[in-house]
Amino acid sequence: MFEAGLFGGHRILVTGGGTGLGKAMAARLLELGAEIVICGRRGGVLEEAAAELMERHGGTVTSHVVDLRDAGAVDAMVGEIWATRGPLTGLINNAAGNFISRTKDLSPRGFDAIANIVLHGTFYVTHAVGKRWIEGGHKGSVVSIVTTWVTTGSPFVVPSAMSKAGVDVMTKSLAVEWGCHGIRLNAVAPGIFPTEGATARLRPSSNAHEGERADNPMRRLGEMPELTNLIAFLMADGCEWLTGQTIAIDGGHALASGAYFTRYLDWSDAQWAEAGERIRAQTQRDKAERTAPSPSPHRGRG
Repeated sequence: MFEAGLFGGHRILVTGGGTGLGKAMAARLLELGAEIVICGRRGGVLEEAAAELMERHGGTVTSHVVDLRDAGAVDAMVGEIWATRGPLTGLINNAAGNFISRTKDLSPRGFDAIANIVLHGTFYVTHAVGKRWIEGGHKGSVVSIVTTWVTTGSPFVVPSAMSKAGVDVMTKSLAVEWGCHGIRLNAVAPGIFPTEGATARLRPSSNAHEGERADNPMRRLGEMPELTNLIAFLMADGCEWLTGQTIAIDGGHALASGAYFTRYLDWSDAQWAEAGERIRAQTQRDKAERTAPSPSPHRGRG
């Protein structure tokens, strides 16, 4: 679909690029010639991902361990990228957190756990990159991963829905404010592209996606190349007049069925308790990976 070397000379930061959708997007852009920077909180995961991506596709992948909830740490990371690799040309805001919960059961801490990553963290990275583009007179492109919930809302994921809606509005607002600097901002709202982490936290049951396949007008879930090709299109140089847009790629689900997770309206207390146990188990596995000793910093090739 795209010419080899399409992203030659591009340097793109993918937040949450060590796993799931972020890793798939990083792989596609690397394959098309971009230099890739990935960041996240789990150092070991990032190192493994960087090595795997370069082994498979060649090129250069560097990684940075950072907590996106810490504005100072985010700014320092972006400053280091500028100092050691040179200015970025693109940013993909992919890092997120989410889990299903009845809203009445949420604690302030649970709400903040999502909002601080999705809303605050996305702004911190966009601001740190954008201000450097403006100061240096550089053009740039930002693509943020949101959800179709920004238009439909969605029960049982209220912190994420609120935060993603904020990112959607940031995209539209900065597309206007920063357009004169040659900076574009767009967003993509994926339907279900199954990944281990999202499935464990949002669909914690043995038949996780059975009903959603049946509900989708195309009777299937998304395939990763469909998403990564859309990202490549939005980031490419030939797309300079497209800005301020949010594009859904969900097989028509939002048009046909609206919000996700409405099936959980019929869950019993016992089903919610079981879901909570599965989600907590996944969270513990993630924490163990964050606290495990990391290999020496990986700076990639080149």
